[in-house]
Amino acid sequence: MATIIDGKKLAVEVRERAAAEVAELASRGIPCGLAVVLVGNDQGSATYVRAKLRDCELCGIPSHDYKLPADTTQEELMALIARLNADADVAGILVQMPLPAHLDEEQVVLAIDPLKDVDGFHPESLGRLVRGLPGLRPCTPAGIMEMLDAYGIDPAGKNAVIVGRSSIVGKPMSLMLLARNATISVAHSHTDPRELARICQSADILVAACGIPKMVKGPWVKPGAAVIDVGMDRDEDGKLCGDVDFASAELVAGHITPVPGGVGPMTRAMLMSNVALAAKIQHGLA
Repeated sequence: MATIIDGKKLAVEVRERAAAEVAELASRGIPCGLAVVLVGNDQGSATYVRAKLRDCELCGIPSHDYKLPADTTQEELMALIARLNADADVAGILVQMPLPAHLDEEQVVLAIDPLKDVDGFHPESLGRLVRGLPGLRPCTPAGIMEMLDAYGIDPAGKNAVIVGRSSIVGKPMSLMLLARNATISVAHSHTDPRELARICQSADILVAACGIPKMVKGPWVKPGAAVIDVGMDRDEDGKLCGDVDFASAELVAGHITPVPGGVGPMTRAMLMSNVALAAKIQHGLA
């Protein structure tokens, strides 16, 4: 039976560290505000934003909450981002995705000052990751690395398989594991489905980030592997689940993250850590 990787518990520790950093920066007169921009009325996005604002309160991070109507124009949104870029009280800017269909998400990502890019999505942030330079990292992969470290799972020399190649999780996850000397395989929608199980079975560290409920089955898991489930799906009964069939995978894996209570809390906690780091970077302290 696998050891459960407790994301909720680790998230508390990460938030406590972030809170201590924010308090220390505040004592030196360095602002650590986070601007959160929500466009439209997507209920899932609104729920995420409320959770992030609660985390800000827990960490002593001043939050600047911007709720814009669904018919906000590209020009209006870009103008707001420009104002936030210039606001010295704002250390980090987060524009909640997805945006309404008429808005260009790529333009929005590019418009955010890379020094305030607490999501770690800007090409400059990702470029620094590729080059092995310090900087702001995407929150989900960064949280996964924290989880591996907390449970003594050293990627060095291990085979790591990532199922999914998004710029938010899959690609940066592969780069972070590669930087820690893992051997990387990335499976995706064009991977031969007849080969997918075999590829997953080779993994000492298996990260499922494909958005398909319970796709990764127990027989796909190498005995003793660390299984990280990034998915946030609904099963056939409407119950919250991940990309991994937890019941069968738990019997084989050495470590496994649950859904909920695994990667999700760590993603939000790493956002708080990124806000403190962004403030340090902007003031030459990191």
